[in-house]
Amino acid sequence: MDTITPRPAHFTWRYLGLVFVGGTAGTALREGLGLLLPAGTGLPLITLGINLVGALLLGLLLEALVRRGADAAGRRRLRLLLGTGLLGGFTTYSALASDSALLLQGGEIQRAVAYALGTVLLGGLATWLGVVLAAALHRESARGQNR
Repeated sequence: MDTITPRPAHFTWRYLGLVFVGGTAGTALREGLGLLLPAGTGLPLITLGINLVGALLLGLLLEALVRRGADAAGRRRLRLLLGTGLLGGFTTYSALASDSALLLQGGEIQRAVAYALGTVLLGGLATWLGVVLAAALHRESARGQNR
């Protein structure tokens, strides 16, 4: 007996479209910042800054959404559009990897390792800070509603 397995929600065209639109905007924003800001020191500080800001915002967004309820309806759409799409396109693991490889090719092994590890560790810290900030904002909002 054949049964049809329902398609997972994340494989629907509507949700894929949200990720596509958000990702396009995030990628354009990242490229725009890259063109506007001076390159500087030889270390890819623009990519580092973009990744850290994106990690912070992603932590803030996801914590704020989870504190408002289940990942359904509008919250799911916001997560896909802003989290997976916009911030996924804004941040860039591929630039981190290629920038690190360029530093290695240039013989700057210590800088490459420090840059790669520093970005990952600081990104984790930025995400954690975003979660903490969103939790604090949620508590403050709940306190204001109970007055």
